[in-house]
Amino acid sequence: MPAPAKPEPHRSAAAPLSDLRVLDFGRVLSAPWATQLLGDLGAEVIKIERPGSGDDARFYGPHSVRDAEGRPTPNAAIFMSANRNKQSIVLDLSAGEGRETALALAACCDILVENFIPGAMDRLGLGYEAVKAVRPDIIYCSVSGYGQTGPKRGLPGYDAVFQAEAGMMAITGRPDPEPGAGPMKTGPSLVDVASGLYASSAILAALHHRSRSGEGQHIDVSLLETAIAMQSGHPQNYLLSGEQPQRLGNEGNGGHPARTFDCSDGVIYISAGGTAHFHRLCDALEAGEIRDRPDYQTPLGRHAARTRINAVLEPLVARWSSEALESRLRDAGVPCAVVRSYKETFALDQVQARGVLFELPHPVAGSGVVSLIGAPIRMSGSPLSYRSAPPVLGQHTGEVLQRLSNGEMDRT
Repeated sequence: MPAPAKPEPHRSAAAPLSDLRVLDFGRVLSAPWATQLLGDLGAEVIKIERPGSGDDARFYGPHSVRDAEGRPTPNAAIFMSANRNKQSIVLDLSAGEGRETALALAACCDILVENFIPGAMDRLGLGYEAVKAVRPDIIYCSVSGYGQTGPKRGLPGYDAVFQAEAGMMAITGRPDPEPGAGPMKTGPSLVDVASGLYASSAILAALHHRSRSGEGQHIDVSLLETAIAMQSGHPQNYLLSGEQPQRLGNEGNGGHPARTFDCSDGVIYISAGGTAHFHRLCDALEAGEIRDRPDYQTPLGRHAARTRINAVLEPLVARWSSEALESRLRDAGVPCAVVRSYKETFALDQVQARGVLFELPHPVAGSGVVSLIGAPIRMSGSPLSYRSAPPVLGQHTGEVLQRLSNGEMDRT
């Protein structure tokens, strides 16, 4: 794998959120994803962790940062993916002193983000009303499984639970009666990530509202509603027709052909659902027998005839190596991609040219640095910045509390 790029120097004056401070009570993935993006945009992010163990994600395996002796450390992959540009401090929120310190920090922050089960922050004395009392214009964002209201508000849950409950799992997987048919979750925890992105969007909107009105507010983001909303056209199709969408495996959701095909040495995904792309695909594969059939000239017609079309295309594709076919189809203007491993993805010239991977110093990494994946955002006037690797537990406790004690964090 090629060496990751060095991050661009931090230009704090240009960072769009460099004048903001975030208090992050997030754990695992959804809330930490939101606060990481705010940190990438320049905000100072102070992450509160419990003594001893910290964020649960520090121990989510199977791999973690290894020290100079090759031993795993409590800096596992999920934690490393969602906590750069943050300062970690340890506070015992069950004790009075810890709560008072947390409130004092909240009074110095513009934004607070948490993803406890609803009611937990209130019981700790750190709910919205308590924080609003010390910082009236706080933007307080709560991310939870089922939201702050409703009969299930107090239930716990993780990403795949909401994929199941929101209907996403029912439409994902191989179709009946294929071997291995049945509901399937997505590989990555996409509901957590999408919830973090919804949360960060809402926080930025609330900041804009505050800039005009001077008012803070409480934001309520739920994983269940995110899992429903992010499915886009599938639930909308149900609302229009009353019919449950069926699992399509690797087939596309519109026209045809849009699916994986087996090549002689691997797998390629071809997205030729539009009529112009279908014609180009047929020309490239010399599939004239299906190119101009009258009943194959619309996406709906090809979708209805997909079994017959597949029977023609599959043996033609199988003659090609995956890389050679990808090159031919791209030259013909047909959207496609070889199904790649991470090693192959990170070696792509496009990924390297865009600087997707970068390195930052890490205090316990045996190599002295860790490789990370940047945010997929480029801003010409106020660039994102990658200033610090995900912290070790409590790395900044003394520094942050000293600044708080000295009045260096007071509102200006």
